[in-house]
This record gives sequence, C-alpha cells and structure tokens, in this order.
Amino acid sequence: MLSQFCIRRPIFATVLSIIIVLAGLIALRVLPLSQYPDISPPTVRISTTYDGADAQTLARTVAAPIEDQLSGITGLLYYTTNIRSNGDMSISCVFDVGTDANDAMLEINNRVRTAERRLPDVVRNQGVSVRKRSEENLLMVALFSPDGSMAATDLADYANLNIVDELKRLPGIGDVSVFGNAQSAMRIWLDPEKMGLMGITIKDVENAIEAQNAQRSAGRVGTAPTVSEQQLYYTITTPGQLLTAEEFADIIVKADGPDKLVRMKDIATTEIGKRSYEFRVDINGTQGVNVGVYLQTGANAMAAAEAVKARIVELAAQFPENKIDYIITDDTSIFVGASLNEVYHTLFEAGILVLLVVFVFLQNWRATLIPMLAVPVSLIGTMAGLWLFGFSLNTLTLFAMTLSIGIVVDDAIVVLENVERLMRTEGLGPYEAAQKAMKEVSGALVAIVLVLASVFIPVAFLGGIAGELYRQFAVTVALSVVLSGFVALTLTPALCAILLKERKPEERKNRFFQAFDRGLASFTLRFLKLVKAALRHRVITAGLLVAVTAGCWQMLEHTPTSFIPREDQGIVRISVQLPEGAAFPRTEAVSTEILEHLKKNDAVQSVVTMVGYDTMSGDVRSNASTFILKLKHWDDRKETAEEIQKDLQKYVASHPDIKGVAALPAAIKGLGSTNGFSGYILSHGNDNPLVLQNVAENFLDALQDRPELTGLRSYLTADTPQLKLYVDQTKAIALGVDVDDIYDTISHLMGSKYVNDFTRNGKIYRVVVQAAPQFRSTPEDIGSGYVRSSSGEMVPISALVRTERTSGAAALARMNGYLAAQFSGAAAQGVSSGDAIRIVEETAREVLPEGYTIEWVGQAYHEKRIGASSATAFGFGILMMFLILAALYERWSLPIAVVLAVPYAFLGAMTAIWLRGTPNDIYFQIGLLVLIGLTAKNAILIVEFAAQKMEEGMGPFDAALEAAGLRFRPILMTSFAFVLGVVPLIIATGAGAGGRIHLNEDSNDISAKIKNLLAEDIIPILCIGENEEEYQNNKIKEVLLNDLKASFSAISYLDQQKIIIAYEPIWAIDSDTIPTNKEIEETTEFIKGIFPNNIVLYGGGVTYNNIYELSQIKTVDGFLLGRLGNNINELEEFLKNI
Repeated sequence: MLSQFCIRRPIFATVLSIIIVLAGLIALRVLPLSQYPDISPPTVRISTTYDGADAQTLARTVAAPIEDQLSGITGLLYYTTNIRSNGDMSISCVFDVGTDANDAMLEINNRVRTAERRLPDVVRNQGVSVRKRSEENLLMVALFSPDGSMAATDLADYANLNIVDELKRLPGIGDVSVFGNAQSAMRIWLDPEKMGLMGITIKDVENAIEAQNAQRSAGRVGTAPTVSEQQLYYTITTPGQLLTAEEFADIIVKADGPDKLVRMKDIATTEIGKRSYEFRVDINGTQGVNVGVYLQTGANAMAAAEAVKARIVELAAQFPENKIDYIITDDTSIFVGASLNEVYHTLFEAGILVLLVVFVFLQNWRATLIPMLAVPVSLIGTMAGLWLFGFSLNTLTLFAMTLSIGIVVDDAIVVLENVERLMRTEGLGPYEAAQKAMKEVSGALVAIVLVLASVFIPVAFLGGIAGELYRQFAVTVALSVVLSGFVALTLTPALCAILLKERKPEERKNRFFQAFDRGLASFTLRFLKLVKAALRHRVITAGLLVAVTAGCWQMLEHTPTSFIPREDQGIVRISVQLPEGAAFPRTEAVSTEILEHLKKNDAVQSVVTMVGYDTMSGDVRSNASTFILKLKHWDDRKETAEEIQKDLQKYVASHPDIKGVAALPAAIKGLGSTNGFSGYILSHGNDNPLVLQNVAENFLDALQDRPELTGLRSYLTADTPQLKLYVDQTKAIALGVDVDDIYDTISHLMGSKYVNDFTRNGKIYRVVVQAAPQFRSTPEDIGSGYVRSSSGEMVPISALVRTERTSGAAALARMNGYLAAQFSGAAAQGVSSGDAIRIVEETAREVLPEGYTIEWVGQAYHEKRIGASSATAFGFGILMMFLILAALYERWSLPIAVVLAVPYAFLGAMTAIWLRGTPNDIYFQIGLLVLIGLTAKNAILIVEFAAQKMEEGMGPFDAALEAAGLRFRPILMTSFAFVLGVVPLIIATGAGAGGRIHLNEDSNDISAKIKNLLAEDIIPILCIGENEEEYQNNKIKEVLLNDLKASFSAISYLDQQKIIIAYEPIWAIDSDTIPTNKEIEETTEFIKGIFPNNIVLYGGGVTYNNIYELSQIKTVDGFLLGRLGNNINELEEFLKNI
C-alpha cells in the first residue's frame, strides 16, 4: 500500500511532493493572466463603405446581397448589421463558443465573394473587408500635443506611420485603427460657380486627377535581347504620383489650346486636410486622436494588453519631445490586474484562517504544521495541471483554488485527526498510529477523490459559453482534489509519523483551549441529542427531508437569476445625443459644457471626448457625443463606479438639450459594450423604419413604467430631417443630359468623392473632392452645380431638380436579415439581470403588435442560454456521484444516504442568498457544485467508517451511530476551515469584489452548519434498516465484548472536560440479560449522588427498539446507542478519574 510505504520511507514521500511543487512553480511563470477564460464568442466582421449613399440605399444595394449569403453557416448564432449615416456598413457575425475562428472567417469570406458581383461598382472598387475581430476594443491609446504644435491630422498621420502597424504585429491583436478617419487626405474644395463658367464638370475633374495623379512604368533601356554592341543598361523612371497640395493645384483640368489651360487652382482650393470632418477627439479638453486596439478572436486579453502597453512605452521614446504624448484609456486590463491581485490576497488570507482553525481544534503547533505543508503542495501543483490543459490564471481558476483550500485541507485533517485520535485513545505512538489510521481512512480518501472528480469533471464537457465558464473552474478543483488525495496518501501520513509526539499526562492546557474544549463538548452534546431525536422519530425526519427538498425547489423558483455580478472596472462611459438635425458645431458646444461638469468630479482621472460618435450604437453622427471616464485607482476614491454612474445618469437626464445614458463596461469583454441587456425589435413584415420607430417608442414607453429597469434607450431614429431629391427626367433627356451625371455631380459636391490615392512616407492617402463649405450650406446649394448636355452646353442642375422636406432614417440596423431597432437598458439597483430580461419579455408580449418580436444579443443572449446548462451540470454531477458510490460499496442504498444530504446543503445556500438578496448567478452555481462535493465528502467519511465497524462485527445500527460520533469532530473542523476560508470572499472590496462576494454566498456558515449537522442525522437512520434483524439476534455480552471500546472512544474527547459521565452497569458486562429500568434508575441515582453536577448518560444495551421505553427513566440525562468499556476494571478506572 502506498501510504504504508511512505510512512516507512518519509524522504521518498517528501521528494514526490517537492517534484510536484517545482512543476507548479515552473508552470506559474509561464501561465497567461486574464480576467476570465476565453469565453467571448468568435466574431467575424464584414465592413465596407459607400460614400454619399443614404441608409436605405446601403440597406438595399449592399447589406441585403451580403445577408442573403449568410444563412446556413455552421455555428453562426446571429448576425447584426449596422448602416451608418456616413456611408459605412458593417455586419457582425457572432458564432458559438468553441467554433474555430479561422474556419468561420474563411466561410464568411467565401460567402461575401459570392455576393460581391451584386454590389455597386463603387463598393467593389473600395473592397469588402472580412476580419476576425471582436467589436469591443481592447484599449484605446489617446495621442495629444502638450504644446499644441501638432493638429489632430498630424497626430493621426504620425500614429498611422509609426504606431498602428507596430501594434498590429503584436500577438493577439486583431486590428488597430485611428478613430474617426482623422488622418490626412488631399482635399480638393470645388467652386461650382467657376466650374460652370469655365464649362467644367465633375467628370472632367475626376478624369484629370486620375490621369495626372498616377504611377506609370516606362520600361528599361538595353534589356535583352539587344544588339551585340550594347554596353549600357538603364531603368526609366517617371515622376509618379503627386505629393503636395501645390502639385495637385497645377493639375490641368481643361485645355483649349496652349494658351487656354484651366488648372485645378482656377476652380478649386487644394490642401492637406482630414479624411473626415465628422468626428473629433479631445483628451481632457485638448484636441487629439484615439487609436483603437482590437483583440483577435481567441487571444488572451491580459497578455495582449500588456504587450501593447510595453510596445507603446518603447515607441514613446521616439516621440518628438513635448510635441506628442499619450495616455491609455478604456483599458480594462488595469481592472483585471487589480482584480487578480485582490484574489491573490484573498487566497493568502483564506490559507491563514484555515490554518488557524486547524490549530484551535488540534491545539498543537506540530499538528498544525502538517496541513500547513500539505495544502500548498496541492495548490501549487495545480498550476502545472492548468498549464497542461492550456488554461490561464484567471478569476475563475483563482477562485477555484481559494475554495479548494477548504476541500484540500479536509484530506489532511481526515488523516491527521484520525492519527491524533488513535494516539489519544489507544496510547499508540505516532508511527503505529499513522499506520493504523491509514488502514482506516485510505479507502475513504480514494472514494472522496473519485466522487469529487465525478462531480466536477462532467461539467467540463458542457458546450457553449456555460461550458467555457464552468470548465476551467471545474477542472481546477478536480486537479487540486486529485493532488490532495495523493498528498494525503503519501506526504501527510509520513509527516504525522515524524512530527507528532505523544502528549505528556502532566501537560495542562491554557484557559482559552479549556474554554474552547468546554464549548465544543457542550455543542457535541446538543448534537448527540439531535441525533437521538432524529433516530427516535424517523418518520418526522423523513418528512423534514421532503419538506426541505420542496422548500429548496420553491426558493430556487423565486430566486432572481443573473449572469455575472456588476464589477467596478474603473471606467464609466456616457453617450449623449442632441435633437435630430443638430449640426456638429452645436454638438461641440454642448460637449464642452458636459466636459467641464465631469472635470469637477474628484474621482475622475481623465476624460476622453469623442464628438460625433455614439459608442452605444457604434455610429458616427453629427448630433452625438461620447465620453469615456477613467476613474482614479480604487484606493484613491471613496465612490464606486456604480455610484458615479448613477450620479452622471441623473445629470444627463436633467440636461435640457440632450438625452443619453451613463453606463459601465460589460463585465466580460466581447459580450456587449455595456453592463446591461441589449436586444433588437425585429420587423418581420414591414420595411418602413418610421413604423418600426413608433413600435419601438411605444415599447420603450411601456418599459419606462417599470421601476425595475433603468438606462433604457432605443437607437432607431427614423425622423431625421431630410431632403427628398426629385430629378425631372423628361426635361433632362430632352436637353440631352445624362441622369446619372446629375446624381453624380450632386453626390460629389454635397457629399464627397474618393477619387484615387497618393503616397507619402510609404503610406497611402486618399484624394477627396467636394464642394467648398460655402457652396453646400443650404438646400438651395443642391442646384449650384452644372452638367454638360450632349450638345456641349452647360446646364444648371437647379433647372433639372427640385427638393422636398421630409424625414427618414439617417442610420439603420438589421438583425438576421430583418429591419430592426436596437434597444438597451440595465437592471435597477437591487434587481437581477434575469428579472430585467423577464420583465422585458413580458412587456414585449403585451405591447408589441403582430409581426414584431425581440431578439437578445450579447450578455443577455448568453444568459438566456446558460440556464438549462447549469441544471444539466448539477443533475449530471449528482448522478455520477451516485453511480461511483454504488460501484465502490457494491450497494444501491448507501449512495442514497449520501445523495439525500445534498438538499440540506442546497437549503443553506438558498437561505444565504435569500438573506443577502443576491441573485442566482454563475458564481452561485459554481459554489453549489463545490457544496455538492463537500456534502458528499463528509457523508462518505461516515459511511466508510460505518462499513469498517460492520466488518469488525458491530451491528449496522451501532456502526452507523459510531461512525457519526467518530467523524463529528473532524467534520466540524473541516466545516469551520471551509467557512473561514471563504470569509475573505465575503468581505471582499476593491477590483473584482463583486464576483468574489457572489461566489461565496452559497458557501457561508449557514450552509456549512446545516449540511454537516443534518447530513449525519440522516445517514445513521438509512444505515440501520438493512441488518437490524441480525443485530437483534446477537447476544448482549457478545456485542459488548466486540465493540465496546470503539463506542467508548466515540465520546472520549468529551470526558476530558469532566462534564459527562457515560456509564455501563457492572452486571451487564458478565450477564446475558438486559438490566431492568429500575436497576438502571437506582444506578443512575447512585452516580449522581457522588457527582451531583455532572451529566449522566446511559449506554448499556440500548437499541433502537428499546430506546423509547428507556427514555421514560427520569434520572438519566440521555442515552447512547452503543456501549462503553470492555471490562469492569476499565469502567471503575474511568469513574475514579472523573
């Protein structure tokens, strides 16, 4: 046997443990860090641009052809389409967790290429991009100029030239881009009036730019084959593309002979400007640019963020001094790091508290040293297992290790307490006691490892996001349990044999330990009375079990559900929107006002303002603005992020010119932009955005009436002021004007036209033509351009078109091919996210008309899916536990005893979260798995000892009670160890505290006490029934001689306090008859006469059948289902010592 070998060879056992520790320490150095496992669903993004096109045109001509190809892709959960007012279109395809991102991208790319031939030429020429990246940015790098010498365009160019490509090459980075197209472009500002006077059209300008801004090849001189006399070889180079604004100004647009040249500068102004003027970034009020860094699907967020920040530090050393500086904004990896540090502290504190419990119970530093050495071996060795499985050190794996302290220390306590008991009661030396103890508990330890592994490992095979969340936690616990079992069979008994020493009789305990022992004895007495009551009233106990099970089910039905708790990540986002039609300068003015208010908050460290950008909808709008607040460190502020967010929400709601939302980031990256719910209202039979807007507004109004919801917002605006353009086609054709020329000219002048590119410093920049601002500021300016007729005459557009004031959608959203209106919100304080989702669904059923449905996305979508998975996990875990126990003990009844202890653990957990008002979330469900394992562990110990006693000849009933008494003290130790081990989780503060508190809810003292007390009450009852007849057939004397001493040891630790006298009538030792009630009463009176202050228990010939009759004896304080002493001399010595 391995344990016996290690007791004889302690150095061998120590070397095994050292190897485990070294493997764990090596793995710890290379394990990646992250907040959560990689649970964000793979996302593939399709994007393109159709300059000048309105949202409806984009939807019909670009989005619809691509969407038609997306149906039927394996693993695709849903796709959402965002059509922006600036001509950008993107489709986000979200796949199930576990789908290979590369395969998904390849399939999407093939489908897009099939659809490309149906797209407009302009879109095909610009290209359709397909990338695997998360929609959520990993972090943002904000660049600004401290001395104000560099404009936003200069900063954007510097970023594109020196930063963007450097960051793209880092591992784990999916994309890097400068926000808002702030980089340079060659802007050609046209004057339509001069163009008309000089007979120049938009096509003339475009053709001239394409002809004269081109890179051409001219061949080489002297290339083979040549004449034999050829001596020289030349490469012919050409001037190539234009580089400066002056060179573009000299482009010849029209030539009527050598003296009648019309150059670009005659009809336009040329300059190096911005590609887009619809977006502006401020850093604490100073103009700058934002570089967004996106995580590659499947990459480690923490490692990627650290790599980006390290590379930025290196690049910053090359920045022009005092001209460029940067800050990292929207960086949730700071929260991840702080959160993991807090978990490390929690892990350490839990370990200290557990060791304190062990010391108080064992009252021996030598004994305490054994679990102090054994527990770290298991926990550190677990790191090697994490590395082998490809896991990371994240919140869940570290939480698993924190909870595992309570489980792991159990194994050490089981061995240690058994050795210590044998040394105390049988007078054995440490070596002999260790050998005998391992013979008793080795089977139980193996059973415990198998059962706990059977509870946790099946969970690892769940699919979807639930499986990803559970997997790393479950495998971590299983690894620690297996290693703990191995250490308990090898190192722990070897340490017991070496370190423990026999206590000398003259040693006296200090007052604290004496008081503790008295309290423990009193508590044990109450426990024994509770056991006796349960045994006396089996029907009531069984009824109680049924009632507890039913109560647990009812509590579970009425407990609000949630996904994961809200976390203070040190970031708050505000998205505001002015009335529709508000121009960009008006938005800038209001944004400045809001910024000044934000800067007054002492908890705010920095503010990044993005004017013209709505972070919630991801749209560029002239009337929208976004603020990203980076809060000070958790230790440097009194307010939490949630409190700050509530104050800001009140401020936004009270502002007369805006409507908006203040929100916290999503707890898990990749599951939405905010920590709330998000979904779409789908229109299944009507493509009119205005009708859908009315439906969405009615729906939001109904939701506003529910106090449980907050931060509600709909993103569809279908009544933006618009001008509808009508072309008089009859008149145009009559004048010989091509209708397409009319639309192209208006599009170029009033919108913009990307003509071609020019290269500077190795980077490609766009050439964009557009009318100068003064020629596109009023509706009348639409007709300011000219087109050429077939006769060569210049015809004013104003003579061919008319406009009509109307309203429509500037931006559109679609989901799964249907027109949709996105909405978002959050649960109010004290309301779970599960309840919020339920309320929204109930309201939708009541309010939405026929043909309209809601679909969830992001966190809400996965929260809905995860419910059934958790029930499957628990059910399968309990089933596996039952089957393995049945296989171990070759009986179907004993596993039932273990399984029926689970409802009491469940009751404790449900009571705890009910008292604290917390929801049933992913952490609570993980904690329940731990409780199932702990319940099974304690029950197995009782069953295993009862089985051993039966093999020694004891009756089943007595064996069951004996086991309950023997295991009560170590189970109490492990329960308190586990309870105190999770105390640091209960009182957690700072980064990541939400998760740590919720994880502990189901593991607090209420649950642990109910579980361990009542589990023992049930098990003896169930263990009696099978062989009670055999017990009745045994002679009293025979039973006494076989197992009295074991019964005596069951309460031996109580006699040390001299408060209990448990006696055996002298005549019962040598007689086959059971004493009469009168004889028992007389003996009890005699003992009480000598010891008037002591409790007297009777333990002679007490069976389940006669206990009720014996209980009528008034002088006896209680009865033991088992007997004391194995001869008269021992009993007399026992009484003398008292």
